[in-house]
Amino acid sequence: MEDKIKIDNVEYSIIDTIEKMTVPDCFVVSSNTIGKGHGEAKFYIGSRNKSEILDFFGGQGFNVKCFIKKNDLQSYMKEVKDEYFNPEQNYTDKNNFPNLWGERLNKINQLQDIEYFNLIDQIQIQGNRFYVSSDKINTRKFKYKGYQILREISLPNITYLAAIKLKNKDNNILYYLRLFVEYYAETENSVTITEQINKIENSNTTPEEKIQLTKARVGQGQYRQKLLENCPFCPITLVSDDRLLIASHIKPWAKSDSKEKIDPYNGFMFTPNIDFLFDRGFITFTDEKRMLISPWLSKMTCSKLNISPNKKYDMLLIEGREKYLEYHRKEIFKA
Repeated sequence: MEDKIKIDNVEYSIIDTIEKMTVPDCFVVSSNTIGKGHGEAKFYIGSRNKSEILDFFGGQGFNVKCFIKKNDLQSYMKEVKDEYFNPEQNYTDKNNFPNLWGERLNKINQLQDIEYFNLIDQIQIQGNRFYVSSDKINTRKFKYKGYQILREISLPNITYLAAIKLKNKDNNILYYLRLFVEYYAETENSVTITEQINKIENSNTTPEEKIQLTKARVGQGQYRQKLLENCPFCPITLVSDDRLLIASHIKPWAKSDSKEKIDPYNGFMFTPNIDFLFDRGFITFTDEKRMLISPWLSKMTCSKLNISPNKKYDMLLIEGREKYLEYHRKEIFKA
């Protein structure tokens, strides 16, 4: 992970990162709830016994300045569009979700490029459960648009909030928050997959091409075989046992045209941990074979994974993959 980050032409030092705080029912607006939550507007982080979280925010009773970015919110809405239009969870206002997606995206489009708000430790709540909230103008309305929009667009269980602790040149501390989707980390929306396969079946391609496209969807068939011939091992871990290698698309399958879907130069053979990091945009590579690491990975995680920014991997095959890697850096990498 890089120690510096530039946001809106301002450079900050990265102090630390909290990688994942799962969005709970008690935080989202009532239309998005799926359990017993009633949209109380509090964000449950965990137990107060986990001192590292409290320390991250400055200790018991903290009141810290945070910000979110409009383009991050726009990207999030694109990622969850399938879930809004074909909900797999039983949201309270499930039938109205397609309309809500459009309404909420319009609200986001009207925000400032950067929206600031504060985050306050809810020390008045008894017990070890650790909640945060933000300022309200009165008992019903929040003072800052940023905090409220997070509540409106977040979908519980499949969404998590990450935070980077930053320091500016004047040594002031502030926190960069961003929503991510974890729904697709384990399984993709089944409706979406079915639609993609049906689209292949209903296309004008030959039966053989339909088979190859369908198999390429899950990294199999001729796509995998040609990729193995070109990259018979993971260039990061150097593992060569093909039972442990995943045919990972550089430009995602869903974003590729028919030719790109089965192009072996649109892929690498990676071991599962590297495949996951690359597929989710936590790492990417330069044309000079150097690894870039997202600031949304903590220093501790990078250390445990034994990865470091700007490290060169001489066995990484770049030739023929430049255009795909450029797409990955611009569209997939969590910069």
